[in-house]
Amino acid sequence: MSAVLLDNACLLDGRSARILVVDGRIAAIDEVAAPLEVPPDARRINVAGLVTAPGFIDLQVNGACGRDISDDPASMWAIGPTLARHGVTAFLATIVSSSPPRIGEAMEAWRRGPASPGAVPIGLHVEGPYLSPARAGAHRPEQLRAPDPGEAAGWTVEAGVRIVTLAPELPGALDLVAQLSARGVVVAAGHTDADAAIGRAAVEAGVRYATHLFNAMRPLDHRVPSLAAALLDDTRVTIGLIADGLHVAPEMLALVRRTIGPGRLSLVSDATAGLDMAPGHVRLGDAEVVVGEDGARLADGTLAGSTAGLDVGLRTLVAATGCDVGEALAAVTSTPARLLQLGEGRGRLEVGGRADVTLLTEELEVAATLVAGEVVWSAEPARWG
Repeated sequence: MSAVLLDNACLLDGRSARILVVDGRIAAIDEVAAPLEVPPDARRINVAGLVTAPGFIDLQVNGACGRDISDDPASMWAIGPTLARHGVTAFLATIVSSSPPRIGEAMEAWRRGPASPGAVPIGLHVEGPYLSPARAGAHRPEQLRAPDPGEAAGWTVEAGVRIVTLAPELPGALDLVAQLSARGVVVAAGHTDADAAIGRAAVEAGVRYATHLFNAMRPLDHRVPSLAAALLDDTRVTIGLIADGLHVAPEMLALVRRTIGPGRLSLVSDATAGLDMAPGHVRLGDAEVVVGEDGARLADGTLAGSTAGLDVGLRTLVAATGCDVGEALAAVTSTPARLLQLGEGRGRLEVGGRADVTLLTEELEVAATLVAGEVVWSAEPARWG
């Protein structure tokens, strides 16, 4: 049995508590003054002065530290330490529009993957290939195709597919939305040229998520409302946003937050292989991406994912909206966990749940990340040794 005691933890409700972790799960959360039976061999860590939050959950990760998951699906098991640096304890490995064999290879890589030394891939986000050619963004046009129920027949939660992003205006798309939803897969609308009418039909068919709202979709218009307006207006839809300071202006981020209120916003990093890399060239599926001071872009300047971690999005949300830390943290913890209907206590700190914990400074910088009770990254290694 392995045991860890996080002492003087500052919980989101303002309480100071002790968190006892036994064999990777939270065994007790008690007030500092309350009696607590601690195993004599438990490692004690004083976390006073740090915000103790659930581990971050990132629903859209293309890669990190020079590795692109679509180019090398097995690399999803190697990028965990880099993501943990940004507070992430669980993520969806994202496959951009690719050939059927490559998507199958990604599913197999997830199934046979080894234990991750950091953040854990809990499934796949299949972003494409059923996307609008008019809103392809960084997806390669030659990989786009019409929705194919036969190709998608094996896309199930059990096989690792958690989210599928498609353009609902494509022929046959709404039927596929219904089929995937019936299997428990979260269907997202993204890379789409749809209007609000199609957006409403998509939600009725089963769409429950907006992939990086505003990016790679028809913009809002006051006379001809777009799909974005329909998704914002429907309380059944969780809104995904990239809050890296490049993809969405702070004013729009604040507007979305005021429009939908707390509980429906899910921040994603959309991190590419350029995360934590020096300027240069990396891959995004079949595309070459230039990493520079202005993010990750194709040669023509098109944004191609992000080079910012999920912790940057958290700080950006607070700065742009003035929301409290608890509301901002929900956008990277409990809201994505609820969307995916995750068990094991992911997205919250509760007795019996996984001890996935992100410790933050008052400035919301990541101080340490614990996965199943083990410190997998820390800014001060000597403190956690």
